[in-house]
Amino acid sequence: MPANHSTAAFPTTRREFLQASGRGIGLLAFSHFAPAFLVNSAMAATTGPETGRPILVLVQLAGGNDGLNTLVPFEDANYYRLRPTLGLAKDKVLQLSDTVGLHPSCGALHELFHDGKLAVVQNVGYPNPNRSHFRSTEIWETASGSNEFLSEGWIGRYLDNACTGQPADDHDPVGIHISNGVPQSFQSHHDHPTFGLIPGGGNRRENEENRQLLESLVKQQPPENDNAAFLKHTLMDALVTEKKVQRVIGDYRPSASYPSNAFASSLRNVAALIAAGLPTRVYFVSLSGFDTHSNQANQQANLLARLSSGLAAFQEDLEKHRLDGQVMTMTFSEFGRRPSENESRGTDHGTAAPLFVMGSRVKGGLHGTAPSLALAANQDLTFSTDFRSVYATMLDGWMHSSSQAVLGGKFGALPIV
Repeated sequence: MPANHSTAAFPTTRREFLQASGRGIGLLAFSHFAPAFLVNSAMAATTGPETGRPILVLVQLAGGNDGLNTLVPFEDANYYRLRPTLGLAKDKVLQLSDTVGLHPSCGALHELFHDGKLAVVQNVGYPNPNRSHFRSTEIWETASGSNEFLSEGWIGRYLDNACTGQPADDHDPVGIHISNGVPQSFQSHHDHPTFGLIPGGGNRRENEENRQLLESLVKQQPPENDNAAFLKHTLMDALVTEKKVQRVIGDYRPSASYPSNAFASSLRNVAALIAAGLPTRVYFVSLSGFDTHSNQANQQANLLARLSSGLAAFQEDLEKHRLDGQVMTMTFSEFGRRPSENESRGTDHGTAAPLFVMGSRVKGGLHGTAPSLALAANQDLTFSTDFRSVYATMLDGWMHSSSQAVLGGKFGALPIV
């Protein structure tokens, strides 16, 4: 063990615990170990999650994916007027209808669409859009209005409504993220067991060093107060769950050929955990790099190819394991790009964009209304579908939870599920 780990003191606050255990070790928070200030014991009587219930997999396209070159309006002359070099030729586009088609890198998604397993929701956004990466991501992850600032994420509020009150002998996580940090969408008012993995597995040596650090903290003298006792229990269960998850991932034999990249590996690991029968309700994975201010063409083509092939392998794997009936996968990005290309052959921060919903029980096809491109240079798209309507559809129609309780208002459902 490195010298700087040998004298590590047991963390005395939740922040210190997260800092100590957050680099490559799964993070858990268990409500049944928490002192009174961390949970509301009045919720303890509610039922916990069960295996076999519907599962939602969230795929973040971080950086702001360009919607117009993902779902291409190849019959709109304004599209080519606004994008003289980035506009994709009609004969290259993978047609979904007489007017729109997918980027040529999305061949696998194109097949899923024609098999009825992919819904494409057009022109998704929200009123008074924000073009800051940080703030717009926060809006999408908390399902807030553009002038609201919420501390809990929409998945966290779902867990508060549906998964509070885990049985005391159930240490399995209800939410798992494979990302470089805990997504804001997981933040909740009550504590819930959640777990995190580094995309691609992280650095093995650093992972082992951190695991040894946690083990040394657990073996220290008994804690002197309730806070430290809670944190020590959390560390112990984090280690147990870490070993269980790594064993599941290591033993898994996929029934589909996954591409060799970190994103596909993350989806492969999600499939392994679903196949293991964990009671996890929500999984979160991220694919980054979509902030294409310059030289967008090749960058986005590579990213969309990675997205398309990874999602298709994941769906095939679920189907061959006969798990596809309980899994729905949804993409999101903090914003789209501006309709007009910039001087660097890229696109700048914009507003609305399409998103995908994939699954064997999805009502495939095109949903929503295409954006108007009768715009001047540097004008933005006006959204036609509020992203919270998509969330409401998934909550009510798929997760069997009250969207109004989670989202704090009524949003019209879409015919997706």
